[in-house]
Formats: sequence, structure tokens, C-alpha cells
Amino acid sequence: MIVNPGDNILVNEPIYSGTIHALQPLGCNMINVSSDEHGIIPDSLREILSRWKPEDSKNPEKNTPKFLYTVPNGNNPAGNSLTTNRKKEIYELARKYDFLIIEDDPYYFMQFNKPWAPTFLSMDVDGRVIRADSFSKVLSSGLRIGFITGPKPLIERIVLHTEVSTMHTSTFTQLLVSQLLHQWGEEGFLTHVERIIDFYRKQRDALLAAADKWLSGLAEWHVPTAGMFLWVKIKGLHDVRKLIEEKAFKKEIFMLPGYNFYLDSSAPCPYLRASFSLASPEQMDMAFQGLAQFIKESL
Repeated sequence: MIVNPGDNILVNEPIYSGTIHALQPLGCNMINVSSDEHGIIPDSLREILSRWKPEDSKNPEKNTPKFLYTVPNGNNPAGNSLTTNRKKEIYELARKYDFLIIEDDPYYFMQFNKPWAPTFLSMDVDGRVIRADSFSKVLSSGLRIGFITGPKPLIERIVLHTEVSTMHTSTFTQLLVSQLLHQWGEEGFLTHVERIIDFYRKQRDALLAAADKWLSGLAEWHVPTAGMFLWVKIKGLHDVRKLIEEKAFKKEIFMLPGYNFYLDSSAPCPYLRASFSLASPEQMDMAFQGLAQFIKESL
């Protein structure tokens, strides 16, 4: 709908594996923009874009990037969130080099610290931001309900694409969410959101406590400011694939090895993703205790 085979698009690793699997069949060229605990690094984006001149966007033969795809809050798997200043820098680069920003923000209503950074959509003055929101994380993942916001010409193309592909999501779940939101009103919905945030903040803090207790000196991590994931780098290990898949899984310690979230999944990766969405504090403690033992055995 937006890209053709061979088109350049910008992403930032680590990236949700489902996004990789959705983009790869399109035949586009995914260019990685470096990131850290605060999300995309603007200087990395600037360096990549320096391969082109701003005016090249008007010449199809130059193949300038079509769009930047980003999860700005609680990124899965890294748990990082873009700061306001970085968003402003990135948006100005989008204007300069004339590419779209796809702002996929399912964890927007799961930000732990206030004030929340403004969205790319709120900064948009050119009609170059397509924003995706979801009820999956704050109501129920089984509902499969979300919504798209953006410039009318692009939204019309999305609607047309949907009509000839999936048609629409379940009418029943659409009505269910609609009636619930009408019953709650804005105030009721935001009250519910605060309960969700409080729950996940406590879950995060419990996981961090377990990590501090068992993984100090063995691993490093940054405190996630949104979402439900902790991105852990194991010290002294070039790759955690065997550690997780051959040891942890057998002991029912379910964490994902980091290679799942990179464009080249065959490359060694010292990272793993731990989720704090459902596990109890006791389960988190036991999991990291077991993980610590496996790390020591592997060093």
C-alpha cells in the first residue's frame, strides 16, 4: 500500500518480531537506525539520511526512505521510550528528507512516568504521521481492536486496503468496546488506565527487584518507563540462544532470546527479553534465580 519491492524503509533494532515478519514478504530494504535506552538516536538517523540530499526525495530513482517505523513508548522488546527532544529532532528530519513516520503506540496508555511525551501525531503539521493505537494492552488482547489516525488521503487508502483484505475486525468486539467506552466516558476510561498503569508499575518493580537480587554483576539492563518488558544483556556471553532454549526452557523459565528481534536472526546476541505482564513476584524471583545459575554454568 505504501511500499514497493526494493523501497528503503527505516526501522530500529531490536524490533518486534511480528513487524519483521510483516515487512519481509514485501521485499523492501529495512535500514536499521541505532537506539539506546531512550529510543532512536537522532544522530544515527541523521548519519543514515546523509546518504541522500533533501531534494532527492523528489526523484524516485534516488530511492530515499519511504517511512520510519517506530514504537515510541515501551518498545517491544527493549522497553525504551523516546524523549520529547528526540521526537522533535526525528520529526524535523522527516520534514527535511520528506518521509512518513508510522507511530505504532500500543503501550501509550502504559507509561509509568508523567508528564507523558507528546506524540509524533501532535507535532505533525505536514500530514506525514500515521498513528496506530490499540486496546489490546489496556482492555483485552483477545479483542483485537485498535484504531488508526492520520491524514485523510492516507487513511482512505488504509480503509480501501482493509475492505479488500481482512474486511474488518469482529463486529461483536467493536460493539463491545464501543458500548464500554460510552458507558465509562473519558473520565471512566482514564481511571481504568490509571489502574492498569499502577498494576504494571508494581509488576515492573517486582521484576527489577528480582533482577537486582540475582543478576547483579551477571547482567545489565535499563529501567523500562512503559510497557511490559525488560531487556537484559548477559555479561560475558556472546550469545544466549543455548542458555535460553536448552537450559531455561527445560526448567520452565520462559524468556525470549534476543535474536528473535533482529533483522539478522542468525547473528549471535547476548540479550534476552523478560516479560512482567503475568508472572507473580514469587515466579519472577524463582525465574531469575534459575537464570543466574545457568549464566554461571555457561561462563
